[in-house]
Amino acid sequence: MEKLIYPVWKSDGESNEQFRDKLLQELAPKLLQCELQRLKICVVDEHVAQAAPYRMECTRPAVSAVVMMWLNSSVYRAPLEGAIAACVTRYTGYLVTESEPLVSDSCGVAPGEKTPGMNQVVFLQRPPRLSVEEWLAIWHDSHTQVAIETQSTFGYRQNVIARALTYAAPHYDAIIEENFPAEAITNRAAFYDAVGNEELHQQREKAMIDSCVRFIDFDKIDCIPMSEYILK
Repeated sequence: MEKLIYPVWKSDGESNEQFRDKLLQELAPKLLQCELQRLKICVVDEHVAQAAPYRMECTRPAVSAVVMMWLNSSVYRAPLEGAIAACVTRYTGYLVTESEPLVSDSCGVAPGEKTPGMNQVVFLQRPPRLSVEEWLAIWHDSHTQVAIETQSTFGYRQNVIARALTYAAPHYDAIIEENFPAEAITNRAAFYDAVGNEELHQQREKAMIDSCVRFIDFDKIDCIPMSEYILK
């Protein structure tokens, strides 16, 4: 099985909510007619609007949504890309290897319903100062546990990009998905699982930033709060 991730962009005349509804109501049914094992759509909408101050944008214009699909072989992606192209202004595609060090518990959420909280989607570029081996060692073997211990995440997926699937796709080396509870959208202490303890909040935020700078250049990162909808 292979996981494909497609960042997509809305038109200037569409609101975030109009685009969200088009993806869920028009695109998703078309994709589900194909032989998909799983389908998930993450999109910027009103539910995560209050997290906008924490957005980090390197790619311009910023990604509006992300379509994630699992299928037996990327060889058969043409009809999927055709359906995506008909619903969006622009799209790019990537084949990734997925690691899930913190498995999200989405039990009780019906297909198509919003996953509680927000999914922070991060697009990473490997700093030139690090080899691929060094970069992955810091991120996977060291930083992973720091991220889990200092934040209130209830789901964490690390997608290392194997190759681009579309022409002139922006260069990313990885795409991260982090599920946070709803409180983290507006409360930074809740983001770091330290509500009521400002000292712990500051300690955890510093520990997280100190760990990130080892393998991330913050002028080359996109960090976009999105709502997550699991369709299958």
